[in-house]
Amino acid sequence: MKMRVSKERKVKVLLIEDSKFQRIANERALIKAGHSVIHAGDGEEGLRAACESVPDLVLLDMMLPKVSGLDVLRALKGDPRVKHIPVIVLSGLGQANEAKLLKEGAAAFFVKSEKSLENNSSILIQAVERVLTEVKAARAHV
Repeated sequence: MKMRVSKERKVKVLLIEDSKFQRIANERALIKAGHSVIHAGDGEEGLRAACESVPDLVLLDMMLPKVSGLDVLRALKGDPRVKHIPVIVLSGLGQANEAKLLKEGAAAFFVKSEKSLENNSSILIQAVERVLTEVKAARAHV
C-alpha cells in the first residue's frame, strides 16, 4: 500500500509554555499530528519568537514568567506584523476568563488539565485543527 505524501507545508506552531512537562507533551503531540513546533518558556521569549518566526498559530499559556500570558496576547494583537496569527489560550484556571480573553483577541480557549494530556493531547490537537480550519475558511472569504 502506497502512502500519499501531502504537498501542503507543515503548519508552524509557537508553543509558549513555562511547564517543561506540558511543553514536551504538547510538542510531541503537535509534531506527531504533522506540525512543526517552536517553543518558548516565558512571555518575553514567546513575543520574540512570534516576531522572528511568524508562526501560523500560537498556543499561549496564561501563567508565564517575565511577561504574563494576557500581556503577550495584547502585545501580539497590537503588533501589525503578527496580529493576524490565531492564538489559542491555554489555562488551568477554568473558563471564568474565557469571554474576556476572546474579547482580547484569542481565537479559542483551552482548559489545561491532566485529562488534556491523554491520548497524545488529542483534545488539544482537535482544538488546533478546528482553529486552523476556521482561519483558512475565513481567509478564503476575503
